[in-house]
Amino acid sequence: MKISINVNESIKETEIMVSCNKLTPDIEKLLAMLRVLNQQMMVMQDDEIHIIDVAKIVYIEAVDRKTFVYTEKCCYESKLKLYEMEERLCESGFFRVSKSCLVNVHFIRAIKNDINRKLRLTLENGELIMVSRQYAEEIKARLEAI
Repeated sequence: MKISINVNESIKETEIMVSCNKLTPDIEKLLAMLRVLNQQMMVMQDDEIHIIDVAKIVYIEAVDRKTFVYTEKCCYESKLKLYEMEERLCESGFFRVSKSCLVNVHFIRAIKNDINRKLRLTLENGELIMVSRQYAEEIKARLEAI
């Protein structure tokens, strides 16, 4: 792979161009990471609207018909439903691990098999997330592809 960088002060907007003879899984991952860098989301905390970078979201959880967005330092609430979040973020490294939770693959530190074919994810912030049996095989396959 060849990487070229052209620094030119007269350029007003950064443009990233990928040239390839075919679209490979590695290139698709690279494109997904680039999309995450520029993606933002509106969330609420203490009756204030915050705009956060999607790349900083560790996981998203639905509890009592509310959707909570967790970063390493804060917890926010979103007006979006979990399935809406999944649709928006599925190409950005997020995947469903249970009926009520999405996880950002970039924050997974460790994976451990648990009882009844479940998985236990340890995230970078030390939190443990259980992967239900329904999603465990898909998660293993997706993580092995990384």
